[in-house]
Parts: sequence; structure tokens; C-alpha cells
Amino acid sequence: MAYNIDEIKSIDELERAQAAAQAQGTSVVNYNEWSQVLQELEEAGVKSSGDFSTDKAKVEEIKATVQEYIDNLKTEQSQQQQKEQNQKVKSVSETDNEQNLKATVANGTSSAIMADYMKYYHLLF
Repeated sequence: MAYNIDEIKSIDELERAQAAAQAQGTSVVNYNEWSQVLQELEEAGVKSSGDFSTDKAKVEEIKATVQEYIDNLKTEQSQQQQKEQNQKVKSVSETDNEQNLKATVANGTSSAIMADYMKYYHLLF
């Protein structure tokens, strides 16, 4: 028969309960899983409720919250990268437009100069 204990709020208490149960030839129900749950709660800085199912639910909630946070960070990072990429494309596009405008003005100016030169050249000769 397995040893079932309530109100275990720390890994030390769980280990003492397991030792007591083993002395009687049994063990604490869900000992390994409960130990993992208590360790994860401790790492997260959350106090145990003393109940295995409640603590397990807390751990699942913490994991879900952390995963949601990670997903949000990934989404924000992706959006930031897309924004930076769009900014680069916009910058290149604006630079290309400026270069096209300069080339058009230069071509127009050189064409006007050449036309004026030819007009004066014909007037002289």
C-alpha cells in the first residue's frame, strides 16, 4: 500500500515522508512527480499549497504563462525584424528615387546645354 500524505510544502518534508513510508515498506504516492513539482515551484519562487494536485496545477499554469511570454517575445522580435526590413527597403527605395531624380535633372540639364550650344553654333556659322 502506498503512503499518502497531505500538507507537504517542501522537498525536505517530502523526503522525510518518503523515508518514513519506506521504513514501513511503502512509499509516498507520486513521490517522483511530486518532488519534481515542488522543485519547479521552488525555482519559480512560488510556495507550495501542500496538495499534490493543486501544486501540479500551479506548475502547469506557470509553464503555460512562461510559454505565452516566450511566444509573445518571439512575435515581437519577428515584428521588429520585419519593421527593420521594411525600413531598409524604404530607405533603399528613397535612395533610388533620389538617384533617379538626380539623373533626370542631370540629363535634362545636359540636354538643354547641348541644345543651346547647337543653337549658338548654327547662329555663328
